[in-house]
Amino acid sequence: MRRDSIFYKLFQQYPTLLFELLTNPPANAGEYRFDSVAVKEPKFEIDGVFLPPESENPGVVYFCEIQFQKDERLYERVFAESSLYFYRNRVRFSDWQAVIIYPSRSLEQSDIHPHRGLLNSGQVHRVFLDELGDIRSLPIWVALMVLTTIDDELAPREARYLLERSSIEQPEVVSRAIIELAITIMVYKFEQFSRTEVEKMLGITLQQTRVYQEIKEEGLQEGLQQGEQRGREKGERSLVLRLLQRRVGELPQDLRDRIETLGLEQLENLGEALLDFTSLADLDTWFNQL
Repeated sequence: MRRDSIFYKLFQQYPTLLFELLTNPPANAGEYRFDSVAVKEPKFEIDGVFLPPESENPGVVYFCEIQFQKDERLYERVFAESSLYFYRNRVRFSDWQAVIIYPSRSLEQSDIHPHRGLLNSGQVHRVFLDELGDIRSLPIWVALMVLTTIDDELAPREARYLLERSSIEQPEVVSRAIIELAITIMVYKFEQFSRTEVEKMLGITLQQTRVYQEIKEEGLQEGLQQGEQRGREKGERSLVLRLLQRRVGELPQDLRDRIETLGLEQLENLGEALLDFTSLADLDTWFNQL
């Protein structure tokens, strides 16, 4: 499971997530910017760097490492990376902090004695996701992090709960982002399933997906330039054609012509049905059953 990319997306969408894991977050946590950097000579890759606002100069920089595999030299590398980056950017920062996120304590480096000074200080924070508590009682973004560690048999149920909760607690645009992240997490967890199968597992309708929303907005813009009913049909038809092209590839002209004859209600029905299409044959079958 490619968790690094999932956590990267989580931090991109919600940078203050890192500070929700800390006991004493900075007062200006909401102003931090998430980034990832490479430190050369030798080539180091830091999972995540949280940069203080430029107005706070010098400020405190936060380093983040996501570790889901045992690495017996993790702390050597993380502290070397952090110190080198801090050294090269000393003018910009007054201090540094490091956050290491593990799924469980069992994956921590065995020999931590050489690093006891840092690990027992307030400068390095170790987060064990399985010790944060019940996933349903956690803040929604933290819960998404924990979802990556949930057993496969429990993950679909907990993911559906988080989606229902986000639809109640979050604005629509944020809820949509959470839906996409939940789908991504579940696609990585269940690699044998297609995205469509994962969406069904989570009870997600076509209208809730990002691709639908993007194309729907384009269709609505087109519709604004037309009469109300005619505009709705034109927008829906444009939406259906684009979704079909993404699902089954380029459409033959005869099928495009048949879609042009459909009314608004039929177009909406096709928009729902095509979620299950895997080939042009499915579209032919749908027309035959019409």
